[in-house]
Amino acid sequence: MRSVVITGVSSGIGHGCAEALAQRGYRVFGSVRKTQDAERLKAALGETFVPLVFDVTDAAAVNHAAAEVASLVGEEGLAGLVNNAGISQPGPLAVQPAAIVRQHLEVNVMGVVHAVQAFLPLLRRAKPAGRIVNMSSLSGRIAFPFVGAYAASKHALEALSDSLRRELLIYGVDVIVIEPGAIDTPIWDKAGHVGTTFEDSDWGPVLSGFNPADTRRAALPVSAVAERVIAALEHRRPRTRYALPDQPLKYWIAPRLLPDRWLDRIVDRVLNYRKLRDRLAERGAPRQS
Repeated sequence: MRSVVITGVSSGIGHGCAEALAQRGYRVFGSVRKTQDAERLKAALGETFVPLVFDVTDAAAVNHAAAEVASLVGEEGLAGLVNNAGISQPGPLAVQPAAIVRQHLEVNVMGVVHAVQAFLPLLRRAKPAGRIVNMSSLSGRIAFPFVGAYAASKHALEALSDSLRRELLIYGVDVIVIEPGAIDTPIWDKAGHVGTTFEDSDWGPVLSGFNPADTRRAALPVSAVAERVIAALEHRRPRTRYALPDQPLKYWIAPRLLPDRWLDRIVDRVLNYRKLRDRLAERGAPRQS
């Protein structure tokens, strides 16, 4: 039985990947932060699922979990490490609390570093060597408004993955990046708060019109991501990156081909920033005597 570790499996993409790999006969070690989630997932996914309770930002806890996994897999090692755990809290960077921005980097970047350093010896032990799959995003290549903290963390993950892949050539451990666009997960149930959280900011009128349901309707199913993860783990020569744009022309092809200033003008027009500028000008205009 081949074994994999997946971080952040309590719901969404991580849960879908854990379920798909368990069904393919893998022994799945999945990380959660709450004991009740561990018990729930164990009951749902069966004997091939082994829960690990830790937070990826806690290096000591990640190392402890790696020792637990090592005692179970022995010389077989790990076929894969899927770094899925992450957060996304949208908001305008100019007014978003610095602690929230920092948390994105701690979870989405340093969490991956902790997991790679802890589980790498087990990936090296496998024959053939195991693979690392890092869950990035289209935002790791293209940064749109109001997801700056998330995009920054995913841009960092893209660079980290490239350096890591080239460093680990000496061990035969490959590193593959998955870049999903909008995926139909429960995260959209929590996304509506951005309009109320920043309603008093200069971007309030734009954010108040954001409707997560509109994005969710066009989102891809979790199974699409799970298929790419399986490909990354099993294909003889996997790609270094698997992009999954939900609307390829709008959010992937055109933004990568257009000059930056052109894309800026499109964003300006789509978000009706002219109306915001007029509103700000009126607010800042000197009073007439």
